[in-house]
Amino acid sequence: MGPVIRMVFDFTFYYPLFMSYLWMCGGLYYYFHYERRDPPYDQPPPLAEYPPVSILVPCHNEADCIQDTVAALLAIDYPEFEILLIDDGSTDLSPQIMDQLARQDARIRVIHLASNQGKAVGLNTAAMMARYDFFLCVDGDSIVDPHCLRWMMRHHTAGPRVGAVTGNPRIRTRSTLLGRIQVGEFSSIIGLIKRAQRTYGKVFTVSGVMVCFRRAALHSAGYWNPHALTEDIDISWRLQMQHWDVRFEPAALCWILMPETLRGLWRQRLRWSMGGSQVLFGQLGFFRKWQHRRMLPVYIEYFTSVIWAYTMAAMILLWVAGQFTTLPPALTVNSLLPGWNGLVIGTTCLLQFAVSMFLDRKYEKGLGRYYYWMIWYPLAYWMLNVATTLVAIPRVILRGRRRATWKSPDRGLQP
Repeated sequence: MGPVIRMVFDFTFYYPLFMSYLWMCGGLYYYFHYERRDPPYDQPPPLAEYPPVSILVPCHNEADCIQDTVAALLAIDYPEFEILLIDDGSTDLSPQIMDQLARQDARIRVIHLASNQGKAVGLNTAAMMARYDFFLCVDGDSIVDPHCLRWMMRHHTAGPRVGAVTGNPRIRTRSTLLGRIQVGEFSSIIGLIKRAQRTYGKVFTVSGVMVCFRRAALHSAGYWNPHALTEDIDISWRLQMQHWDVRFEPAALCWILMPETLRGLWRQRLRWSMGGSQVLFGQLGFFRKWQHRRMLPVYIEYFTSVIWAYTMAAMILLWVAGQFTTLPPALTVNSLLPGWNGLVIGTTCLLQFAVSMFLDRKYEKGLGRYYYWMIWYPLAYWMLNVATTLVAIPRVILRGRRRATWKSPDRGLQP
């Protein structure tokens, strides 16, 4: 194997290894520095003040879920809040159900949009009509924990430069192998990464399924971008570019539905990848300003992951080509099996899942029973990430500036 291919091969297999240890170290530091002394998630500490909150719930064809979502919101343990249900051109029974819910409780108001305008437009419309200066944004198919708002508002009341606080989403759909793998993924990848990113300063994205914003921060950032495929990634970057702090609160729990079919998972992850790629291209200008230097670690992290996806694809293509023709020695890939370092990567992967489940054990009992399902994660999800990245980059380049509208997602086999 030629030296260039050897270097690419080493990068392809050692990059996940390096990132895994970086995330584990960052997550453990976050736990011992911020999280360890916190009380149980169902016993939030008292706040010095309790500013009223507007809860924004963007919906498109949520007839099967919206009643459960609203019931959980009404059960939130917080002195004063209102709920704004945003019907974004739904074609099912969502509008009628929302109107009925509003008639049953004075805290609920409904905003009807005549046609599908997209989540960002719905949120912008509701923000203009909201009474209060803090917005809890919740997806129309999620179930929030009753104590989530107290945990999130402790950050807002303690720091005037806190612009957003993202919660800790947990998976409800667990009836298939894909669902069970995602239980571990949300702990070992999403939760661990957010802890690590908070350790080195900035967060790549809030979890759009549940996040609490300060109105003043949204106003300075220009609110949500209608052209963004993933409005949560876009607003996270624009807030932090305006020097607002974005924080992660692991005790603010939210139970969500996730795809349990390969098609649904592909569509979801492709959209996420395209949203990240939009930021990759759209935020290049931050390099010109020294005051944005703290965004550099998360930008490099995502940029390097894209490079990794393309090098992984190149290695696979070279190996496949080598099965049918004789390649020059410098381009020959003898095997995709990494040998002894494959054992190191596999062991590290399982160690990462163990660390993340240790960190999340206080938020979900019995999490350890999903540990052994995670042996499938590197094979299934690494290949999925490679494929979605390869497709996302050219799609984002060719797409241009078009408004992002709703498409009903695959929500798995609902419990």
